[in-house]
Amino acid sequence: MQIDRRRFVAGAAALGATAALPARALAATGAPGDAAAMALLDKHAEALLVSYPENAMTLGIDTGKRAALKSALGDHSAGAEAKRRAEAAQRLTELRAIDTKTLSPAVTVHVETATVAHEIALDGWRRMPVGDMAFLSANGYRSTPYVVSQGNGAFVDVPDLLENKHQVADAADAEAYLARMRAYAQELRDETERVKADAAKGVYLPAFLNEITARQLRDGAARPADWAIVTSFGSKTQAAGIAGDWARRAAAIAEQEIAPALAAQADAFVALRPKAPDVAGMWQVPDAANIYGWLVEAGTTTKRTPEDIHAAGLEQCKALAAEMDPLLRAQGLTQGTAGERLAVLGKRPDLLFANTDAGRAELLAYLNQVVAKIRPLMPKAFGKLVRGNLNIKRVPPAIQDGAPNGYAGPGSIDGKIPGTYYINLRDTGIWPRYSLPTLTFHEGIPGHVWQGEYTFDLPLIRTLLSFNAYSEGWGLYAEQIADEVGFYADDPLGRIGYLQSMNFRAARLVADTGLHHKRWTMDQAMQWFMATTGFTASQARSELNRYCTWPGQALGYKTGHNEINRLRDVAKAKLGARFDVRGFNDAVVQTGGVPLGVLAKVVDRWAASA
Repeated sequence: MQIDRRRFVAGAAALGATAALPARALAATGAPGDAAAMALLDKHAEALLVSYPENAMTLGIDTGKRAALKSALGDHSAGAEAKRRAEAAQRLTELRAIDTKTLSPAVTVHVETATVAHEIALDGWRRMPVGDMAFLSANGYRSTPYVVSQGNGAFVDVPDLLENKHQVADAADAEAYLARMRAYAQELRDETERVKADAAKGVYLPAFLNEITARQLRDGAARPADWAIVTSFGSKTQAAGIAGDWARRAAAIAEQEIAPALAAQADAFVALRPKAPDVAGMWQVPDAANIYGWLVEAGTTTKRTPEDIHAAGLEQCKALAAEMDPLLRAQGLTQGTAGERLAVLGKRPDLLFANTDAGRAELLAYLNQVVAKIRPLMPKAFGKLVRGNLNIKRVPPAIQDGAPNGYAGPGSIDGKIPGTYYINLRDTGIWPRYSLPTLTFHEGIPGHVWQGEYTFDLPLIRTLLSFNAYSEGWGLYAEQIADEVGFYADDPLGRIGYLQSMNFRAARLVADTGLHHKRWTMDQAMQWFMATTGFTASQARSELNRYCTWPGQALGYKTGHNEINRLRDVAKAKLGARFDVRGFNDAVVQTGGVPLGVLAKVVDRWAASA
């Protein structure tokens, strides 16, 4: 998602966008209070890196003065979480003491963004005293009442970080890797204690997710000497020419510390299974309405109610079904709901990849062809271009049963590690060819990986703080950009895939609130979701499992997308013939992750100066 700070520029960014954007260069020429505010924000950024060292690894900045972070992973103990909460409260006090009247518009955005992030986080610690309040963490989108599940926890995150993010150039780097392996084992032990403590408060992962999680943990504990974090480490040290039997030392830690911790966590879930509820929604969690209310706010950065969001989702699904109707009819599909017809289309043999290793390789090659085709179209949508440093990989088979269908991870600031777009290939039957371009635009270019590369013109704290509604709203808006620059001009099936994707994200508004607010059963949610989206049972189940694990997160996509388009319509009405969509896109993407209320202020300033 990230790139070198030296920008790849094609043409000049719109002057109005530049005037409105919170760029580091603007801060240097700013108002009387800018220097002090930026110094405070930089101090806060360093504190966040200490609290969440995974960020330093992901960004490739665990070097130099931050070299100590190279050996660290986040402390997952209850005591460390209490410490993080106290430190966040102190930072918020310092942020609120800043006189924003003395700041330039650019630095005001930075301060407002950090302030709102800390306000939401502290409200989360207060209202959700169980689970994982992740709002300020490396996985800021993933707050949940469940400390560990099939979709979150150290066993999901750390192996990928070690294998793909930890760079090994010398013996010190190798020792740091081993230290992180030991820290991984400690994370697992600490999480297990928190799972048990939350169970004592009445919080249990739903039974069907408990079984998936226990199975993944049990499978993960097997054959430690063959784990990728062991074998890839051996390859890294050999490639760097570092003397020593590093793979043997890694295997010893894996066998003696990590594997037993994984097995113990699996045992804990098995022991809790008899008391785990058979309902899917989190409404069975103590104080559920209050907790879900916060999760909705964290996921959308709005004050909208679950009831309002549910109704809006139903209305948007209806409108998108009407838009798809003529396209589906042109494919000879005239009977049934839009979802039912999409289900038929998705089973056409000529549109499917073989569910074999060869078929998976062919699918990945097709995704790279899509990326190659969209790159030359980017100057139509942006005045300022970035590199789009991107690698496409399948979700590791070890976690594919519990992982989302697609997601993107960031690259490093120096560009040495590309952004990674993961696609779940446990079943290629869920990926008809026409559905893949829009997913690629969402996760890769001009979506998450592309957007993330702009953030390195911003102060470090802005890179560390993420906002689900902005990020996922941009991902959907990126899909829209691909349509607007003409990608589907000669591909009506691809445009069906694009509209199906939009419909699917609108359906998320309904399904998430249906499960957690309206107390839908899983069968009820499955039937509605499949009938609306045309997804296979496997695909729908994967999605709904995710909503059960991360309540409220799925609401950010269409909420953010709708708000970006609302702001665009307002700016267009204000500017008339002077409206430049490239300037608008530059303004939104270069702003970086912000709460939606802050984004509205930025766009308003851009329109006023354009």
